[in-house]
Amino acid sequence: MKWMPRTLDELGYVSRGRSRHRPRDAAHLYGGPYPFIQTGDIKHANLYVTDYSQTYTEAGLAQSRIWKAGALCITIAANIADTAILGIDACFPDSVIGFIPDDEKADVRFIKYLFDAIVQKRLKQFTQGAAQDNLSQSKLLSLKLFVPEVTEQRRIASILSAYDDLIENNRRRIQLLEQAARLLYKEWFVHLRFPGHEDVKIKDGVPEGWTSGVIGDLGEIVTGKTPSKKMESYYGDDVPFIKTPDMHGNSVVTKTEENLSDEGASSQATKMLPPRSILVSCIGTVGVVALNASVAQTNQQINAIIPRTDLLRYWSFFMVETLRPLLEGVGGGATMPNINKSKFSAIPVVIPSRQILDQFSSVVAPNIDQIEQLTVMNDRLARARDLLLPRLMNGEVAVWQKSSHAYCSQRRLHLCLNYGSGSA
Repeated sequence: MKWMPRTLDELGYVSRGRSRHRPRDAAHLYGGPYPFIQTGDIKHANLYVTDYSQTYTEAGLAQSRIWKAGALCITIAANIADTAILGIDACFPDSVIGFIPDDEKADVRFIKYLFDAIVQKRLKQFTQGAAQDNLSQSKLLSLKLFVPEVTEQRRIASILSAYDDLIENNRRRIQLLEQAARLLYKEWFVHLRFPGHEDVKIKDGVPEGWTSGVIGDLGEIVTGKTPSKKMESYYGDDVPFIKTPDMHGNSVVTKTEENLSDEGASSQATKMLPPRSILVSCIGTVGVVALNASVAQTNQQINAIIPRTDLLRYWSFFMVETLRPLLEGVGGGATMPNINKSKFSAIPVVIPSRQILDQFSSVVAPNIDQIEQLTVMNDRLARARDLLLPRLMNGEVAVWQKSSHAYCSQRRLHLCLNYGSGSA
């Protein structure tokens, strides 16, 4: 089937988001009931974007607009041409362009996948060399997109979205497991309704048998470091090198954007972290917390706790999560907050009794195990999708319809949409 060149506005409605003010300039516009999707939310989304960190009030909505679920969000500043489909009704700023497909000409999922596979790289050429990446709507609309008929688009999108549907299901399961563990932590260690609390005396808010200490008492504190970039041999595929963006949205870090070689890791062997150390971002965006799935190193923006005993591991993880407001205060409220190793180590904590730590660990550890397994599964699903994506988008892999399923093939490649339950 022939693929024809089309501009985005020939395939549907295109318009820029609206936001005349930033939070620091007009606080009264923010904190209401209307979701406000920003470029970072789109960057960290999968197929659909439903999570957000900011909302509009009625006044905020009055200077913006609501986009209906199903619209495609395309970033044109900061992160060029990141895309996600709105999973909810929401507003977004002028750094995002919205696309609503004409149902007779385009499938919104196909257009999103086309951006991921081909268009994003082409659009970034418009912004190379600029101080800050920036793309105008006119430049976006000048680009020709090669697309097949809408029926073919739907078949291709159905194959690729099968991977994303599985990823999303796993993501929801991860959220439920995280939520259950956090609720248990809050019940036991904030409200102090831990097992047997009725028989434990509490003095000055501290249960009998618990001890006052500092974070440094929990184990060895390691501040990361970046090996010399001049030494190309220090970088490779051997040891994960964790930075704060790798931690965003991940309780357990299973993959990283950058890795060190064995040589690079050995050049700073004292920075090596065993699996499931507690990682805490302490420069820039402070208070992001995660565990590493495997032996790893981090950059200098992260302080890590290597617990002195396994009993402290999961309690320490959820405890440090609750410290984010305190960490932001310790960081000094500067443009670039910074919590050095000594400041971090000296933060006071109350350490529960060994018995309660043991009980908490036995309940929560299986949740963390499942979270890690599901995260690894999602990594594999994403890799499989991304391998198939460009081959479908350049017509290298043919797609046809059989019964209610979409299939694709090249030579002997046969992929059934029914989550692998079918065979060709």
